[in-house]
Amino acid sequence: MFLKHSDFEEEIRVALRIRRNTNSRLTTHYSELGTRNSELKFIPMTFQEYLNYFQSIIDKSNGEQAAPYDNTDYIEYTRMNWSRMNRWLKTGKLSAELSEYIKSIAEPQEWIVITEPWCGDAAHSVPFIHMLAGLNPLIRVEYELRDSEPLRINDYLTNGTKSIPKVIFRNASGADLAVWGPRPAGCQEVYSRLTAEKADFETVKTEIQKWYNADKGVEMQEEMLEKLRITN
Repeated sequence: MFLKHSDFEEEIRVALRIRRNTNSRLTTHYSELGTRNSELKFIPMTFQEYLNYFQSIIDKSNGEQAAPYDNTDYIEYTRMNWSRMNRWLKTGKLSAELSEYIKSIAEPQEWIVITEPWCGDAAHSVPFIHMLAGLNPLIRVEYELRDSEPLRINDYLTNGTKSIPKVIFRNASGADLAVWGPRPAGCQEVYSRLTAEKADFETVKTEIQKWYNADKGVEMQEEMLEKLRITN
């Protein structure tokens, strides 16, 4: 299932109301994981820490969930996203051309991934980002949640919306080289067509899922290669 987050024109209203009152939720989650200090100083996550955070959510019973995951739709989306992400980690195939390019990167880079466990698009993209970054020890990846500090997504909006995932590619000096996200162009075309046709959410969700399953991460990797090549 796909959450109707901010890049969807008809976002789930109840989810928006819940989100407005979630300023304290990550304090609790990060405290459990040991990734925030007593002054709530921002500390980015590694991929493993992101997985730990993700799993800490899905392992809780519905009655134990903090907002926004105390909403049934959110937690169900998130549990399905966990399965999707783990499936791609096991079966996803990397582009030979992009893999060789990444291996050839000779200067340190930092990749910042803005994501959330509830995001359906992220579940299909984050595993590939993780696997690709692992090809070169000069690449360091940090994971940030869209709706917590440092709220970096505000600097990387898509048509005025906080659409995720976003990947920010930076050089060793911290300058942006490129930005990818929130979804491949072909997937966006499907979404745009369906919304123009006023398709219901169930139809949009199903067709987007079909697109990702058929594409298998190919178009995303083609787009990443194009963006990274432009930086040279």
